[in-house]
Amino acid sequence: MYEEPAEEPKNESNDPKQRAKEKADEFRTFAELAAVFEGVRKWDAMIRPNLSQDIARQCQRGVARLEKAKLPDLPVINPEFAPQAAELLDLPASNQLSTNDYHIARRPGEVMILRGLAGGEVAAFYERLQAHFDAALEAYREDQQSSHGWKQDPETTAYLEALSKIELKMEERYLRPQIRQHKFFVLSTQTADEMDIQHLCEYVMGVPADEVVGAARGEGVLGGA
Repeated sequence: MYEEPAEEPKNESNDPKQRAKEKADEFRTFAELAAVFEGVRKWDAMIRPNLSQDIARQCQRGVARLEKAKLPDLPVINPEFAPQAAELLDLPASNQLSTNDYHIARRPGEVMILRGLAGGEVAAFYERLQAHFDAALEAYREDQQSSHGWKQDPETTAYLEALSKIELKMEERYLRPQIRQHKFFVLSTQTADEMDIQHLCEYVMGVPADEVVGAARGEGVLGGA
């Protein structure tokens, strides 16, 4: 979530280690999206479709401002912007919004979802994030070994070996130990212009699409940030 996806896809590297890393990044992105949106299915989250447009825009603008305040080549926010980060993180409490639930604001052609996590919900999020990544990577390893393990060419062997060595601890990847120790702010962002709303709702969240976008928009596209 630190790195914004490139606007145009990069050409796949010929280096086996780099290819394995890129595949791991792909699974990490999948894990992030799944862990964010699976609250209804896994954590008894509720859909609350009455988020005010003002609060939705306040959150959106706040994240955009903090994105510009990151230190060069680091996900850490410039300390001068710590008050704005704290205000954004406190938004659920200051506006009497429950955490874990999905607070939804609807506009024509757009749905914005605000979700806050607190206390043990944060730990549960990282557990699910790790579980999604591990499952996706292991399934891919098995598929690649089954499909290509018989090949004797050095590039395939090197790629399978590189895949076998990938180990990513999400709490470490997102600096959770340092955050707890030093109390600094780390910004993780991921922007999605379009999503398959049916897949997102029914497969990941476990709810009918019309509960998120409204009955009249059940076949629409989810956009936002």
